[in-house]
Formats: sequence, C-alpha cells, structure tokens
Amino acid sequence: MAYISSIEIDSLWSGYHHVVWHLRPDVNILSGVNGVGKSTILNRVVKNLLNVDRMAKATEGVTLTFSPEDATQVRFDVVRSFDRPLISGDILAKVADISLQSELDFMLYQLQRRFLDYQVNVSNRMVRLFTEQVPDAQNKAEEIAGEKARFYELIDSLFADTGKKVLRTSNEIMMLQHGEQLTPYQLSSGEKQMLIIMLTVLVQDRQPYTLFMDEPEISLHVEWQQRLIGLIRELNPNVQIILTTHSPAVIMDGWADCVTDVEDIVD
Repeated sequence: MAYISSIEIDSLWSGYHHVVWHLRPDVNILSGVNGVGKSTILNRVVKNLLNVDRMAKATEGVTLTFSPEDATQVRFDVVRSFDRPLISGDILAKVADISLQSELDFMLYQLQRRFLDYQVNVSNRMVRLFTEQVPDAQNKAEEIAGEKARFYELIDSLFADTGKKVLRTSNEIMMLQHGEQLTPYQLSSGEKQMLIIMLTVLVQDRQPYTLFMDEPEISLHVEWQQRLIGLIRELNPNVQIILTTHSPAVIMDGWADCVTDVEDIVD
C-alpha cells in the first residue's frame, strides 16, 4: 500500500517560503486563513504528480517521498469543488448529446464513464471467483457486490430529505424523485458535489490511492461536511485523503488530530 509520506516545496511563491509537510497514511487536513497558500500547496503537488507521470522526482521545486521506501508512484484522484460555467466549445462539442452547463456537470459526465468501467471490472472479478473455483466464492462475490449496494444506500440516505433515490435498474447513475427520473445534471450544486466525491471514491474499487480535495465543503450542508471524511473512509478504508478546508465542521467527527496549520509547515 503506497502513499505519500512527505511533501517538500523549495519555494512556495517566487523566492521564498520553504514547505515541509509530513503526512499520515489516512487523513491529512490543511488549514489556515485565506492567502497563506493552502490551495497553492495542493496544486503544486498535483502538478508534480501529473508532470512526472506520477513518479517521485522533483518538479519545479517539489519533492515527494513515498512509503514504503521502495515505492516510486501512487495512484491519485483530484476533486475540485468550484462550480464554474462551461465555456469551452470543444468540451461542449464532445458531449453535445447531453446538456452540460458547469464544471461539476463535466466531472459527473466523466465519472459516468468510469462508473461503467468499474461495473465491468466488478463483474469480471466475480466471474473469476467461480471459474477459478476460489474457496468460499459465493460469499466473496456477495461481498464484492455489496460495495456498490452500500454506495447506493449512502447516496439514498444523503438525499433522503428531498425524496431522491438512486435508480438501481440503470447502468449509469440516474435518480428517482417521487416517481420522476432525473439525470445527475439536474441535481443541486451541493448534491452534484457530494455525488462526485462519492463516485470518485467508489470507482477506485477499494484500492490504495491518494485523494486530493480543495475546500470540499463548498456548497455542502453542514451535516454533510461533518460526515464527509467518514463516508469516504467507509467506501474505501485504503484511501489517503489530503484536503484543504476552512470549515470546522469537516473535522468535528473525530478528525482534529489530522489537522495541520500552514504556519506549522512553512518557514
């Protein structure tokens, strides 16, 4: 199980501020007032991972250390919460059959494709259990199937106040509300955001990976903010979470020990 054990940034901004952040394998929350560099740190790390093909090398003054020591890369996902209108004609042209209005819509569109792949992979795993005559195959297959079922249950519970439920008979994510079928693009911004986070975690299929989130509390009801980390860890206990936040609610459910203030890692 590989994860990022430390982040070092030579110069957070041009010519000054050295950053050293030692990370936990489970939950890491970066806090601080506006303008101190929370999002900048997160963006520099993600850019490093993308630019060096997820390898542990320095890029633009960023050095990542992985654990275990012989690990050279990590799998990762990035969830951004800022919902801006889509203005790219190229993006709209690619998905002209669906009405996408915002960046959250486009993220949902991409996740729908990943959700289909996830379901194929789950089916293949279940088939292999029986074709390879794995001991206790039936119980193991039910456990695998139960992961998606639990995801549906969690979404239903989150959206219960508005009467929305996941439509189980669809291969894609579709919703039902008082008998009417809805696409995920018809949800509120907060609902879209929560669905994006939960889908992103689900499609990683409980594999070890790192999830970056920049201020995920935006648009989320305070109760959802409080439950967020616990819900993510329930869907995938092997995920390493690295997030920035301004919200006290995000850490209220037992995550205070996971908080690092920017001032404590910058000199």
